[in-house]
Amino acid sequence: MTDIQWLPFLGVVLLAYAIPGPDFAVVARAAANSRSAGWRAGLGAQAGLCVHMVAAVIGVSLLISRSPLVLNIIQVLGGLYLVWLGIAALRDSAASSSAATDVRWFRMGLTTNLLNPKAILFFVAILPQFVDPDGSLPLQVGILGIVDAAIGLAVWAVVTAAVGRLIGRSATSKLWNRTVGVLFIGIGVAFVGKAM
Repeated sequence: MTDIQWLPFLGVVLLAYAIPGPDFAVVARAAANSRSAGWRAGLGAQAGLCVHMVAAVIGVSLLISRSPLVLNIIQVLGGLYLVWLGIAALRDSAASSSAATDVRWFRMGLTTNLLNPKAILFFVAILPQFVDPDGSLPLQVGILGIVDAAIGLAVWAVVTAAVGRLIGRSATSKLWNRTVGVLFIGIGVAFVGKAM
């Protein structure tokens, strides 16, 4: 394990978090509601990442990645879920306050990550490129996955703090919900479109 390529791995992970995607949108929307909601959405997203990591370590992700039909089903379900989240965000922007509880924010983060086929492919196709070929693949994938999850928690903490500072007034929060709602719908439609 001494030959794990840490610097390239960290660069790829940081780049992945720097490019906004579904997890970012969920955490940002939650953080606009409250810091606690942002933290819970981030914890949910990283819990989903840990599920993907365990699936990769025991070989389930490899089986899923070799089935285009299963990947397409996951992608369609993920896209439909994002469209549903987008509609919910647009409805919340019209209401006086968001109805989502902190527990629901966690579930949103978890579900969004679990239904993201890119997370499966990351653990199957990208992560193994950074391991020591002479070491235990499952152990190294697990260690790299834990590091990835920890980096994600730090990133979501920064996102939560930044969004909390930017979104102070209810009018700004409503505009934010509308923007994130449109983003969810756009990403969701793109997911479904790619799977068809």
